[in-house]
Amino acid sequence: MKRIDFEKGRTVNIILATAIPMLVAQILNLLYNIVDRIYIARIPLVGTVALGAVGLCFPVIILITAFTNMYGSGGAPLFSIARGQKNYDEAKGIQNTAFFLLIVTAVALTIFGEIFGKPILSAFGASEAAMVYALPYLRIYLIGTIFSMIATGMNPFITAQGFAVVGMTTIIVGAVSNIILDPIFIFALGMGIEGAAIATVLSQALSALYVLRFLFGKKVAYKVHLLRGKEIRNCKDRAKNIIGLGTAAFMMQFTNAAVQIACNNVLADVGGDIYISIMTIVNSARQMMETPILAISEGASPVISYNYGARRGGKVKHAIMIMFCLEMAYSLVVWLFIRIFPGAVIGVFSNDTTIMADAIPAFNLYFSTFIFMTFQHTGQITFKSLGRKKQAIFFSLFRKVVIVVPLTYLLPYLFHMGTNGVFAAEPISNVVGGMACFITMIFTVRAILKNE
Repeated sequence: MKRIDFEKGRTVNIILATAIPMLVAQILNLLYNIVDRIYIARIPLVGTVALGAVGLCFPVIILITAFTNMYGSGGAPLFSIARGQKNYDEAKGIQNTAFFLLIVTAVALTIFGEIFGKPILSAFGASEAAMVYALPYLRIYLIGTIFSMIATGMNPFITAQGFAVVGMTTIIVGAVSNIILDPIFIFALGMGIEGAAIATVLSQALSALYVLRFLFGKKVAYKVHLLRGKEIRNCKDRAKNIIGLGTAAFMMQFTNAAVQIACNNVLADVGGDIYISIMTIVNSARQMMETPILAISEGASPVISYNYGARRGGKVKHAIMIMFCLEMAYSLVVWLFIRIFPGAVIGVFSNDTTIMADAIPAFNLYFSTFIFMTFQHTGQITFKSLGRKKQAIFFSLFRKVVIVVPLTYLLPYLFHMGTNGVFAAEPISNVVGGMACFITMIFTVRAILKNE
C-alpha cells in the first residue's frame, strides 16, 4: 500500500498523486446519483415523470451531503494542519470527533426525514403525480444516510494521511455495486424507482464497510474509534472548530439545496413538470462536468493545509497556482465541448426526444459561463485549506443566497424572462461571485503568507 509523503517531492507531483485517485473516486461517487437517473429516465412509459420526481428529492440529498461535507471537509484540513505541526494527538482527536459527529447527525437526519418526508417534498414543489414516485424513493434512500455519511465523510481523512488510492477504492466498491444492482432491481425485479433507491442504499453500505475496515485496521497510522463518555464531554472545542471551518462546505451544499428548491418552485409555475425534468438533467450534467474540478481541488487541499501547518509559504502559493491552472485548463476544454455538443451530453441522461427542443437552449444558457466556476472553486478551497472559515462561509452564501436565489425569482417574473430567467441566474453568479471570491483570496493569501 503506497502512501504519499507530503514532506518530499515536487508540489505538482504530490497534487497529481492525490488528485488522480480522487478524480477516479469522485467520478465513481457521482455514479451513485447519475446512474440512478440514467436508468430511471429509461423506465418504460413513466421515465421522464419519474426523473423529475427524483429531482424533487435533490434538496434532501444535497442537505445530507452538506452535513457530510461539514465534518469531512471541515475536519480534514484541521487534521492535516495538525499533522504538519507534528501534533499527532490533536490529529487523532480531530478525526475521532468528526467520526462521532457524522454518526450522530446521520441518525438524526434519518429519523427527521422519515417522519416529515411528505410535507418536505410538498414544500419543494412536488405535485400529487410526482409524489407517487418521489416519496417512496426518498424514504428508501434515507435508510442509507448513515452509510453515505460514513463513506463520504471519512474519505478525506484517508486521503489526508496519504492513502489516496485507498480513498479511491472505497468509492469504487460502492459505485461498481450500484451500477450492477441498479438494472437488477429496477428492470429485472420490476421494482422501478424503489429498486433504484434500494440499489443505492446497498452500494453505500458496502462503501461504508470498506472505509470502516480500513480505519479500524492495523495498517493505518491514525485509527478511528468511537468516542467514549469522557471523550464526548471533552471534544467540545474540537467539534466547534470542525463545524466552524466545515460550515463553509455545509453552506455550499445547503445553498445548492436552496437554489434547487427555488428553481423547482419557479419552473413548476412558469414551465410545468417538464422543466423540472430538464433542470434535473442540467444538474446531473453539471455534477458530471464539475467532478474533475472537485477532484483537483480536494487533491490540492491537504497539500495546502499540510504545508501551511509546516510554515512553508512558498509551497502553499505554488500549490494554489497549480490547482488554478489545472482547473482552468480542464474547464476551458469542457466548456467548448458543451457549447459544440449539448445534445450529446443531454442524451446521456435522457432518451426522450420530445424534450430536446426545450432542453438544448436551457442547457446552453445555464453553462454559458462554466469556465468562471474555476475562480469560485479555487478561492473556496484555498480559504478552507488555510482554515479561514469566515471568508469561506461568506463567499458560499454570497454566490448562491445573495445572487442566484433572488435572480431565480426576479428574472422570470420582474423581467418577464420565464424559464430562461431560471437558467440565466447561475451563469450570472459564476461571473460575479466567482471573481469576487478569487480576488479576495489573492489578497488574503498575500497578507497571511507575507512573512513566510
